[in-house]
Amino acid sequence: MAGNLIAPVKDGQIQQTESQASLAQSKAKKTGYDKDTFLQLLVAQVQNQDPLEPTSNTEWISQYATFSELEAMSNMSASFDLSRASTLVGKTVVLNTTNEAGKTITVQGKVDYVTYEGGQAYLSVNGSTYSMDDLYNIVDTEYMAAFDKVYDWSVKLNKLPAYENITYDDAEEVEGVWNEYDKMTDYEKSFVAKENADKIKKLHERIEELKKLHEGNEEENKPEETKPEEGNKPEETKPEEGNKPEETKPEEGKEPEESGKEEAAD
Repeated sequence: MAGNLIAPVKDGQIQQTESQASLAQSKAKKTGYDKDTFLQLLVAQVQNQDPLEPTSNTEWISQYATFSELEAMSNMSASFDLSRASTLVGKTVVLNTTNEAGKTITVQGKVDYVTYEGGQAYLSVNGSTYSMDDLYNIVDTEYMAAFDKVYDWSVKLNKLPAYENITYDDAEEVEGVWNEYDKMTDYEKSFVAKENADKIKKLHERIEELKKLHEGNEEENKPEETKPEEGNKPEETKPEEGNKPEETKPEEGKEPEESGKEEAAD
């Protein structure tokens, strides 16, 4: 209970925190009648009884038996509370505690650990200690995670422009919110309000339309490739028939002399 050693100060006076108020109320409830009180009353009754009409032993035994039953039931209830408190570790709880001004304060958080003192269990939540008597609700961890996730997503959704004001420049933000919604599980989507689900679907469809229009405008404004005209296509240069060099052929009566014979003649 180290967290209870710190308290805020206002106008020179120490203010009681929610945790301290919870512990004070728990101790006040605890100051009731117990076994010792019963024994003190029993002794006082014996000392002050009418000696002419004393209380019978049967009546004493009956009173003691009744008190023993009540004490057993009280101990059983306390044991049950201790056992239940230990199962709350790691779970998210909601506590309702009343401060010194009589105002009810709601505290929500995960139970870090449980301490036992004087037969009572105390929950450590958000670094402070609270009585089990202030326990109002127990929240499933998966439920709380899904609730927080959808809450953060709803905040992002509300920051987007209205449908009639949506432009192509908003595509990245809209697609980001849409992708988050699309990746949610069915359980998480059950936390999304119907109007919010319809809103993101309409915005997503509008962005898809704007993207197609944008792509179409880019195609229209894209410069065309320059192609040569068919009439101006350069013709391949071919040698003219008249200027084609004739192949040299030997005359019919003459045969080319072999080089070997010329060398021999010399």
